[in-house]
Formats: sequence, C-alpha cells, structure tokens
Amino acid sequence: MPFLETPRVLYNKNPLEEVICQVRFPPILRIASELPAAFQERIRQQYPLFQEGRTIEQELPLPAELGKRLGLEIGSVVVYEFASADGAQTVALSRDALALTSRRYERWESFWMQLATPLQALQEEYAPAFFTRVGLRYINVVRRGALGLSGVSWSQLIKPYLVGVLALPEMEPHVEQDLQQSLIRLQGARGQVRINNGLARDAVGSEEPYIIDSDFFIDERTETKDAGDTLAGFNRKAGNLFRWCIEDRLHEAMEPQPL
Repeated sequence: MPFLETPRVLYNKNPLEEVICQVRFPPILRIASELPAAFQERIRQQYPLFQEGRTIEQELPLPAELGKRLGLEIGSVVVYEFASADGAQTVALSRDALALTSRRYERWESFWMQLATPLQALQEEYAPAFFTRVGLRYINVVRRGALGLSGVSWSQLIKPYLVGVLALPEMEPHVEQDLQQSLIRLQGARGQVRINNGLARDAVGSEEPYIIDSDFFIDERTETKDAGDTLAGFNRKAGNLFRWCIEDRLHEAMEPQPL
C-alpha cells in the first residue's frame, strides 16, 4: 500500500467534520420488535438523549431506478438513536447495525472510549454471532480561508495524483465541481478503503472546500472480539492516507502537534 508510515500528529486546525464507525451483523429481530430499554440503560450516562425509533429506507446495492426495473423494492428498517448531551456524538442501533458518528473528533483514544460502551452493550444484550462488516470513515473538509490560505491554488495543497484538473491553476476559477472515487485494497491487511475526493459546493458559505473522504472497511466475517483491533488498524492507516493526500504547505497550515 502506498500510504507510508508518518509520525502521528494532532492538528490544532482540524479539518475533520465527521468520523463514523459502523459494524454490521446478521439481523437480530428482537432489536426491531421491542424498545432497546436494556441497551439504553447501559449507555444512558454517556448518551442520555433518545430519539424514538424511526423507519428509514435501506439502500439497495443497485441504483434505485435499476432496482425498480428489476422488481426489487427498497426495504425499511427501524433505527434508534442515542446522543450525547451536547449532540456531538450519536449512536444508531438497528436490527443489523450499530454506528457511532462523531462531529467533534479529537483523537482515536477518545473516540474509542465513546464507542466501547455501546459496542459492549450490543454484545452483552444482543450477542451478535459475528460482524459481517466493520467500517471506519473519516470525512475531512479543507477550507482555505480558515487556514489563512485564501488565494493559494489547490495544486499547491493537494498531491498531484489526486488533484486532477485542478493541477492547472488557470483552470481552477472555472471548475465548480470535481469529484473522484478510488477503491484500494489494503496491502498486508484485510479490507479496502474507498476514497472520495475533490471540490464540492459548501452549504455554509461561498467557498468551495476540498473533500477527502476515506472509508475503510472489511466486508467479510469478523469475530466480535477482533473488531477493536481491526478498527485501530484502520485508524492508523487513515492517518497515513491523509498525509499521503496533502502537500507540506497544507500540513503546516493546519498546525500539527506531535504525539
């Protein structure tokens, strides 16, 4: 894998908008058929806010229109949400998945502490036989203005093998959107990473930020006891991948602090 080992750092100006961990497991019908009261009791001190179960559409593995032509219907699942008091972290539980979303990520050790309690509660209350998918996703949104880099071309901040047409500074003023996707097998480890990167319109301002969205996952049987080690490995690779994506100028502008 081309993501070379790099020193671990914390950025004072952290571009992370969301970090999402999800584990999937064979469906457990009891989760959908009754309120998860015992599960809530185990996590309530950490996640006191509860949203009544809501039904959401489950995605098809095919484009929706094609699925309809083939006679496939979009299923629905009941999802229960538990949030921290400040709303920065949300746990979602459904009959076949548990997810934690953090909108205020600081470092892996803190995130793991936020995840460990619901993960343990899942195993003790519902005892999934194994996990069918383990995933960890980092969504970085780089805004030049917030980093004192207004007017600096993206070709000076993002590596050339990612920046695409933006490598031509004269093209940048004319590019309104430029998104790319890559799927990479992790060398020497189980799993893959899907990288979505490029320009996207910012809903909160006129500046078009650069997105680096890396989704690490393994879509095969994983024993529940091995999930922690798998996720910790993904976390380390995510740090190396992000550094592989950016130039030194952007790295320094985010004010890295060594650990």
